[in-house]
Amino acid sequence: MNNQINEYFSSLEGKRVAFIGLGRSNLPLIRMFCESGAVVFACDSRDKDSLGANAQMAEDFGATLRLGAGYLDNLDVDMVFRTPGMNYNSPVLSEMRSRGIQITSEMELFFDLCPCRIIAVTGSDGKTTTTTIISELLKAQGYRVHLGGNIGNPLMPEIYDIKEDDFAVVELSSFQLISMKKSPAVAVVTNVAPNHLDVHKDMDEYIDAKRNIVSFQSTDSVAILNLDNDISCSFADSTQADVYYFSRTQKVSKGAYVLGDEIRFTDGSNDELVMKVQDIRIPGLHNVENYLAAICAVKSFVSKDTFTAVAKTFNGVKHRAQLVRELDGVRYYNDSIASSPTRTACGMLSLFDQKLILICGGYDKNIPYAPLGPVICDKVKTLILLGATGPKIESAVKESTNYQAGMPEIIYADTMENAVNIARQKAVSGDIVALSPASASFDMYRDFEQRGEHFMSIVNSLD
Repeated sequence: MNNQINEYFSSLEGKRVAFIGLGRSNLPLIRMFCESGAVVFACDSRDKDSLGANAQMAEDFGATLRLGAGYLDNLDVDMVFRTPGMNYNSPVLSEMRSRGIQITSEMELFFDLCPCRIIAVTGSDGKTTTTTIISELLKAQGYRVHLGGNIGNPLMPEIYDIKEDDFAVVELSSFQLISMKKSPAVAVVTNVAPNHLDVHKDMDEYIDAKRNIVSFQSTDSVAILNLDNDISCSFADSTQADVYYFSRTQKVSKGAYVLGDEIRFTDGSNDELVMKVQDIRIPGLHNVENYLAAICAVKSFVSKDTFTAVAKTFNGVKHRAQLVRELDGVRYYNDSIASSPTRTACGMLSLFDQKLILICGGYDKNIPYAPLGPVICDKVKTLILLGATGPKIESAVKESTNYQAGMPEIIYADTMENAVNIARQKAVSGDIVALSPASASFDMYRDFEQRGEHFMSIVNSLD
């Protein structure tokens, strides 16, 4: 396989290649392409001052910068690598394709060149945790694992170090999948619900992008689908792969399921206990589903003892129902990853029997909030709203059949600092305060990680 990798990079000599976006996924590729003799253009809508060190690094690698307004005007290249955040169907990319320019991405190239088995995970919710659990299980079993994709680590810079017996465990977003023409050996779909409708033209486009994770699989591949999610289940009709299901609510014909307090796996003939539900250290029914999906993905490679050992010790992923601190008997949780209504409803609001003080709201992705309203009425005693989606969430709550005036109490805050201070004033010993926004972060923050870090810093500064 290294011959194929070498041949590819040797073929780049003199090719004109543009990279759109000077972020963490493209910078390492810019360096690799410059070193291979390509004529590289580093393109970004931001100016050099805004890009800071990233622009300087691209220049140091040998790239020509094209920045600011009109940065893609009259771009004369053979190939364009788009950043995943750029709409694949944007007019500028459509115009480039009409001129015969190849539009691709770091992840598409990785799928073409990767020498090892790829396990890829997508879904509206739970994909990062599921991807991480799969990685932890394989590493605990002794395999060498390359973790990346949408989870934040670009994998192409590792391509020469990847061996045939390794595993690449990859998280894929709809923005990455929309242009994919290859599917992984093992594909996992955690669930599909409305999301990112501010970028996708409609729900059908979003679903079709997700479907690409299984669309190009062969009969030697495995597709793992959520039996409790209708859209995920429908993907079985779009793949040639061997299909396994997982379910928290019913027995499956082939795959992983919950029976009482047991997590079981069946290959269609043999049915066995894998571990107990209570072995899972991270809380929440949604995390039981994440383990069910992971078990289906690696059951052939991981022992029962390893499943149990990882479940009992894995503390979860940062910004996902993360306990920040306890102060004056009040527990503060950071669930900034919850950028959709279903993520908040099925995640943070499902974890505790008591009613929470919830900080919620943010950037509007044009997702319906009606299903979140009844859950908030059941699970929240004080609702503190931030950002553009605040009024939508308030309407969803007040229009719920189980809403009673003042229950929950609804308060607006204009900053995260104010939201945390309001929460502290309202909280008494034994209460839980949670940031679980049910919205994206882009109206106030760069991403959910920056939002979560800011929340934690405020909470940790309370005295």
